[in-house]
Amino acid sequence: MYVLASIGLATLLALPACASFQGNLNYDSPSKRHPNMGINVPVVSHRSHKRGAIAFQPSELNFTHGVASGDPYPDSVIIWTRVAPSLESSDSNVTVQGTVPLYNHDTEQYIQADANPVCVDWKVMQAAGNGNLSISSGAGSNMSVSSGRAYTTGDIDYTVKVEATGLRPFTAYNYQFTVCGSDNTSPVGLTKTAPAEDADIDQLKFAVFSCANYPNGYFNPYGNAARKAQHDYVVHLGDYIYESAAQGPRAHVPPRLLFSLFDYRTRHGQYRTDPDLQLLSQDFAWIATWDDHGELIVDLAEVHLLTSNAEVANNGYRDGFSGLNNTEESFRNDGPSISVDQRKMNAVRAYFEWMPIRQVDMDDNLRIWRNFKMGKLLDFIVLDTRNYDRSITTLGWNNDYIDLLVDDASRTLMGSHQENWFYRQLSESAGRGATWRVIGNQIIFSRIIESFGINGDNWNGYTANRNRTLQHLYDNNISNNIFLAGDSHQNWVSDLVWLGEKEYDDTTGAGALGVEFAGTAVSSTGNRKPINGTDADARARIDQSPVLQWQDGYYRGYFVMSVGKDRIDTQFFGSPSVATRNAYDLPLANFTVLAGDNRLSRPVAGGSVESGGLRGGEVEHTNLTLNTETGEWEYVTFDQMYIVIPRSN
Repeated sequence: MYVLASIGLATLLALPACASFQGNLNYDSPSKRHPNMGINVPVVSHRSHKRGAIAFQPSELNFTHGVASGDPYPDSVIIWTRVAPSLESSDSNVTVQGTVPLYNHDTEQYIQADANPVCVDWKVMQAAGNGNLSISSGAGSNMSVSSGRAYTTGDIDYTVKVEATGLRPFTAYNYQFTVCGSDNTSPVGLTKTAPAEDADIDQLKFAVFSCANYPNGYFNPYGNAARKAQHDYVVHLGDYIYESAAQGPRAHVPPRLLFSLFDYRTRHGQYRTDPDLQLLSQDFAWIATWDDHGELIVDLAEVHLLTSNAEVANNGYRDGFSGLNNTEESFRNDGPSISVDQRKMNAVRAYFEWMPIRQVDMDDNLRIWRNFKMGKLLDFIVLDTRNYDRSITTLGWNNDYIDLLVDDASRTLMGSHQENWFYRQLSESAGRGATWRVIGNQIIFSRIIESFGINGDNWNGYTANRNRTLQHLYDNNISNNIFLAGDSHQNWVSDLVWLGEKEYDDTTGAGALGVEFAGTAVSSTGNRKPINGTDADARARIDQSPVLQWQDGYYRGYFVMSVGKDRIDTQFFGSPSVATRNAYDLPLANFTVLAGDNRLSRPVAGGSVESGGLRGGEVEHTNLTLNTETGEWEYVTFDQMYIVIPRSN
């Protein structure tokens, strides 16, 4: 076995090293249309063998941020780790150009980068039983069913991301990384492949999350879901990191708004030190997309952690953001002379390095939208309604202008390429006989009326795009549609309806063609009022919006959606407080959708929920909460929901 322990041996490994560099997906560009976002493999490989380069000893390296897996296919899955000499990210802000001449000569910019490649072996093993086991148990087979070797350097922040292939459909596997030639190993991860496209699957369960703000609170919902282990896959609908400079006991690092590649890498690294995030990442395969915080968007007016507002506008579109516009004035005054496009490049580079997401063969721009065909049971369609060719949105100072545009036929959330792809996926899913179509997007689809009117930053601000989507569903008789959303930091459950065009009875649900489940945040701020006040606000929203059946703005949490052949059952859970790290998990509401009914079953939520407002039902605050560490039920209340963030001077 090769060990990078000396200069001479490193030289002997030149050819294997180059091959393994190319096997690490993090060296590729996330976009085939943007090759300059990739790493120049020949340059990195050559640089690692310069005179005077000394490889790290295995004892100098650590698996600093655990392991993760994602984007499950029937025969493969992405596995991820980071192996580095320290927690700190690479301070080089250089992404090596992908179009330099083949025999490029090394220059000063590469000399300043890391010259010491780290060698890791990885293996995937059959897991014991049905895969619902504790990672720390070490149960399962030690026999490798897929294995390989890869190298990493500071050029990609010492991250390792590989595709483990040759796997069986809908099967649980353990996986592990090892520093080459040593007993320095990563934690053992647990993952699961997707069902084959034509498989007859009885049930799949998804735990759905969004909006995890590190300074604002602890990631208790992640840990609760991981310990209960009642789902097959994790879905994250965005705002996985936040870009603000918030202070407090969990202050953001770096302590500034994010602009550079180093900034974004460091923030990703900070979030992955959270033990609950590490546990959920280690135990389950993720399907993720990005929203308008941290992953791509930066808002120089970010103050929502410090005020009573739910969230100050920070929204992005094809030409800029609320806090940084694609103009010379904004370039010079709103940041450290980093343009909108360069910031996107930095953020995307870091996101693909740090997330277990496939670098799909994108045929245009910065594509993250994709489809998972999970047996005959469902198609899981992931959209990007935030950053892919989006028409201008509310920017905090142009709301009156946006109000004039909301009905324009030209407005789009997705761009024509993604939009047409989306409609095609819906039709193909119905055509192949999949029972359900589950659409994971960032923002609320349903027409919700607030006290101030409509929110122009979600689908309400893009009426034509929503109408085109609804028309495609109705005209093609595509039923059993489930929309998922995050972003709002509150819970919303609605019948999916084309109001004004199709008749709808909010008592029975007749006239709907699906259901929307929109979840609250992991820790980001929702409605800051006491629970009686948030309940009153929820009732007012239900009175104003006929499609809205349940709403709650008080609790942080997640939901688990169990998709079966005949029905979908969705359970919402809340954390009583994210001001401290705790294992309390409070059931909030349960909903059922029967196949072919295209609406929430009545009485909605069985007629009773824990909090918020319920159309035609009751709210009963029981506070009966599960301790996910002990398995015991307790009556639990907290006076404080969030960490108190000090105001900046």
